[in-house]
Amino acid sequence: MADQPAPDVAELSFEAALKRLEEIVRKLESGEASLDEAILLYEEGDKLKQQCEARLQAAQARIEQIQFGRDGAPSGTAPFGGD
Repeated sequence: MADQPAPDVAELSFEAALKRLEEIVRKLESGEASLDEAILLYEEGDKLKQQCEARLQAAQARIEQIQFGRDGAPSGTAPFGGD
């Protein structure tokens, strides 16, 4: 097990967090990790998953601010900030 501290999940970009999550999944699925390491990896993976989901929800909220008319065609947009 590497004795490097895990990077702060909040500091990672979405892409970096997703890449790290994929690495964790591969390692857990391969069975390479000891039980203690697997537990630590799982905990890190859970934090990464939560961070990725939060960023996706924030992006979705921004996209959903596009307004549509009755015919389904875009009719305008609302400011991203909601102001």
